[in-house]
Amino acid sequence: MPVTLGKLINMRAIWILLVVAFATIAVSAPAQDNKEKKDEKVKVAVYSCPMHPEEKSDKAGKCSKCGMDLAKTPKEKMKMKEMNSYRCPMHPDENSDKPGKCSKCGMDMTQSPKEKMKMKEMHGYSCPMHPDEKSDKP
Repeated sequence: MPVTLGKLINMRAIWILLVVAFATIAVSAPAQDNKEKKDEKVKVAVYSCPMHPEEKSDKAGKCSKCGMDLAKTPKEKMKMKEMNSYRCPMHPDENSDKPGKCSKCGMDMTQSPKEKMKMKEMHGYSCPMHPDEKSDKP
């Protein structure tokens, strides 16, 4: 049976559609995987069980294995300690958990720019005209 020009064009169109469909599936499947991985990364474990460190959660609660209260992870405790740390700009070894004056030179103890930014973000609301006015409520 001879192949006519019309059949050849139809077969070629089918092949092109199949290739396009396959390429679309091949490109979209990994993109979906990446989206799911990004969603997983958003949930940060802030709490863990002291007896079962593998039991983690992004909010306070109880351990599913032993029923103990979940505590802040060591990493989270370190962050909180670092955020509440003030240092003398001239004497970095002088530390305090409260703002004040350096015992060696009398300069104001300050937070690093990074820690200042974190604290600003944690307060949530501030006045555009008076940035030092902050609140956790609108």
